[in-house]
Amino acid sequence: MEAKAIAKSVRISPRKGRLVADLIRGKSIGTALAILYNVESTVKESILKVVNSAVANAENNHDMDVEKLYIKEIYINPGATLKRFRARAKGSGNRILKRTSHITVVVAEKL
Repeated sequence: MEAKAIAKSVRISPRKGRLVADLIRGKSIGTALAILYNVESTVKESILKVVNSAVANAENNHDMDVEKLYIKEIYINPGATLKRFRARAKGSGNRILKRTSHITVVVAEKL
């Protein structure tokens, strides 16, 4: 039995998010939350919300024991990219890509 939570179109770069996601993949929930609270990254708030949501889904919808939960899967896929322009010299412009991500967290009970 497993429970999952998804956050779509979060304004973080997938590449930066994967660095934090790799730290908590396969860890128990308590360990994962401790790691997230101590990581110096702006991505941690978004990932923390999704992990807490997945734990709440497991507890309330599937009657799982929170103490036995671990992060079975966590992946961060690219979402839509917002394209913006910044004025540069001689009337030209540079493209700025504001990347978004879809964060998916799957939690399961250890047997």
